[in-house]
Amino acid sequence: MLEKPTAGEIIVDGETITDPKCRLDKVRQKMGMVFQSFNLFNHMTVIENLMAAPMDLLGKSKQEAYDRGIELLRTVGLADKALRYPDELSGGQKQRVAIARTLAMDPEIILFDEPTSALDPTMVGEVETVIRNLAKKGLTMMIVTHEMRFAREVANRVFYMDDGGIYEDGTPEQIFDHPQKERTIRFIRHLKVFEEKITSKDFDFIGLVGQLEEFGRKHRISQKTIYRIQQIFEEICVQIILPELSGDFNLNLAVEYSPETEEVTMRFVYDGKEFNPLNSDNQLSLQIASRAADSINYEYLPQEGKNTDSVNSFSQN
Repeated sequence: MLEKPTAGEIIVDGETITDPKCRLDKVRQKMGMVFQSFNLFNHMTVIENLMAAPMDLLGKSKQEAYDRGIELLRTVGLADKALRYPDELSGGQKQRVAIARTLAMDPEIILFDEPTSALDPTMVGEVETVIRNLAKKGLTMMIVTHEMRFAREVANRVFYMDDGGIYEDGTPEQIFDHPQKERTIRFIRHLKVFEEKITSKDFDFIGLVGQLEEFGRKHRISQKTIYRIQQIFEEICVQIILPELSGDFNLNLAVEYSPETEEVTMRFVYDGKEFNPLNSDNQLSLQIASRAADSINYEYLPQEGKNTDSVNSFSQN
């Protein structure tokens, strides 16, 4: 509740914390929060950061809080930094102190907000190791992260978020090995994407071809492959599909490039009656496009009234 939800409910242990009658202070004592930017108290030593909340909120004695604090600092490998101030620590050490401080309250749930994004790459591993060890102990954690390898290793359930909601969720195997939805696939496979919508036969052809060139150069796609992309766009889209469309229409073009495999996939999705470009009378354009691509596949979805053409896997070679 640091942010007010615009809709929906948040339920913790059966208690709706979005209810105005909820005693938030009580719920918060069950929950720990590890912030992206550490949020340590810079005027306190490391051990004082760990002792403050247990003494003030849990009523622990100074000795109890100190002993527990040192124990937790040993857990995160920083017992020798107990009397240092946060400004004397590296980013990775600060984040480990922040985790230890959260554990000092014996939370039932810990929320992590991008725990490694503010760190240098050399420091990410030490924080991930601490979180992995907590996961092995069965502690409930919710982690917001862009570190896909880390999420795969630690999580037992993964939510892919997009447009302010849950776009796809499942086990790490389902999300990382067998994603079902288009945006998830793009994100997991680190695909670079160019998208454009065409709504008129009089669209700016030269401008769009130039954008395809710019997209290719930006992502260091070979000139030969850029030419293939432009060629397939002209032959399949302009010469074959557009002449078949009439009235108001939407034709969506997507170009997906994988830097890892250096493969490109183009997709044309358009409204209207069923029309398979592979059955076109324009055999010359079809022949040119077929030579430029490894494969061309067509699918029609009658419930949605949409045609989909996928031109697949032509690599830089």
